Amino acid sequence: MGGMSTVKKSPEDEGSYSSRVINIVFVVLLLDLLGFTLILPLLPSILDHYAQTEDITYQSLQSIVGWFREAVGIPMEKKYNSVLFGGLIGSLFSLLQFLFSPVTGAASDRHGRRPLLILTTLGLMSSYAVWAVSRSFSMFLLFRVIGGICKGNVSLCTAIVADLPSPNARNRGMAMIGIAFSLGFTLGPLMGAYFAINSSEGDVFYQAPALLALAFSAADLLFIWLMLPETLTKDHKVSSGFGDSSDLLNPVALFHFSAVTRTEDPPSKERMQKLKVLGLVYFTYLFLFSGLEFTLSFLTHQRFQFTSMQQGKMFFFIGIIMASIQGGYARRIKPGHHIKAVRMAIIALIPAFLLIGLSWNLKMLYMGLVLYSFAAAIVVPCLSTLVSDHGSANQKGTVMGILRSLGALARALGPVVASSVYWIAGAETCFILSSASFIVPLALLTTARRLKEE
Repeated sequence: MGGMSTVKKSPEDEGSYSSRVINIVFVVLLLDLLGFTLILPLLPSILDHYAQTEDITYQSLQSIVGWFREAVGIPMEKKYNSVLFGGLIGSLFSLLQFLFSPVTGAASDRHGRRPLLILTTLGLMSSYAVWAVSRSFSMFLLFRVIGGICKGNVSLCTAIVADLPSPNARNRGMAMIGIAFSLGFTLGPLMGAYFAINSSEGDVFYQAPALLALAFSAADLLFIWLMLPETLTKDHKVSSGFGDSSDLLNPVALFHFSAVTRTEDPPSKERMQKLKVLGLVYFTYLFLFSGLEFTLSFLTHQRFQFTSMQQGKMFFFIGIIMASIQGGYARRIKPGHHIKAVRMAIIALIPAFLLIGLSWNLKMLYMGLVLYSFAAAIVVPCLSTLVSDHGSANQKGTVMGILRSLGALARALGPVVASSVYWIAGAETCFILSSASFIVPLALLTTARRLKEE
C-alpha cells in the first residue's frame, strides 16, 4: 500500500511525486468537505425541530441568543433567529478549531501527517455517528464539539502540500485545496438538502444526511489508508515533545508564531517578522470577510425577501465562480507574485462590499458577488502558499496549524461584530465600514512586501 512507508524520491521523480500527492490531497479534502457541508442547509430546520420539542438545552441557549438579539436590536423574526443560532453554533465550532488546530499541526510534525490525518478522520466519523443517532439538542451539540476538536484535516492537508519540495508544486497544491473547498461548499449543501427532502417515512429528516456524511468520512479514511504517502520524512520529524505548550494555546503567542522560534534552528528575525505580518493579514482579512458572509443572509432576506432556496442558489453561484477562478487563474500564479495577487483581490473587495451593501436591485447585488467570489478564490490559497514557505521542514505542521487557528478565531469573532454593527447602525453603514477596513490588511501587505528575505 502506498501509505505504509515513507516515500523516497529521486530528483527526476519529484514532479510526478508532487502531482500524485496533490491529486490525493484534493480527493481527501473533497470527501472531507462534502461530509462537512451536508448540514449547512439543514441547520435552520434542525433548530426549528428542537424548538418544537422544547428541548431543555436548546431553551437555555435560546435565552443567550435572545439576549444578544435584544441587545443589538434584531427584529423578532424566525429567519433572523435561525441565522443567529446557527452563528452561535458556528462560533463554538470555530473556537474549538482555534484551540486544537495548532496542537494537531504540532503533533503531525512529531508523528507524521498520515497518522494524524487517520486519527482526525476517525474522530470525524465518530462525530457523524453521534449526529445520526442524536435525538436531543445535547447530543447534537456533542456532535459539533467532537467535530470541532477533530477537524484538523484542512490544516494537515495544507501541511502535506507545504512539505512538497518546489514552490510551483506548493502553489498548485494550495490552489487545488481551494478548488476542493469551492466544490465541497457548492455540492455538499445541495446533497444535504436532497437527502433530507427524500428521507424515508418515519426517519428523522437529518438522519439520511448524517449517514451520508459518515459514509463520506469512511471513504475518506479508506482512501487515506490506501493511497496517501507520508510526506514528512523520518529525518525531518521532531524528536522531542511540543516544547512550551503555552505557545500553542496562548492567543498572543499564536499571533507571534512563538512555537516556530523555539527550535534548535529558528528562522531569521526578518523571516519571522514577515510570517507574523502574513498571519495578521490572514486574520484581518477573514475577520472582515466572514462578517460579510454572515450578514449577507440578513441583507438578502431583509432587502430582497430571499427564501432559503434563493440563498442556496446564490451560494451555488459564488461557489461555481470560485472554482472556475481557482482552476484557471489561481493555480497558475507564479512564485513571487502571490503578494501582488492578494493585494489585487483585497482591493476588489472594497467595491464588492460597497455594491452589495448599497445594492437596490439584483443586478447590482450579483455584480458585487462576482468581485466577492474572485477575492474569495485568491486570498486564502495565496496566503497559505506564502506562509508555507516559512519554517523548517519539521515545522510545517505547526506553521499551518497556527495559520488555520488564526483563521478560526477570525471566523468566530467576525460574524458577532459584523451582525452587531449591521443591526445597530444599518446595513449600508456596516458594509461601508467593512469596505473601508480593508485598508488594514492592504497596509500590512505593503509591510510584508517591503520586508527583505534573508
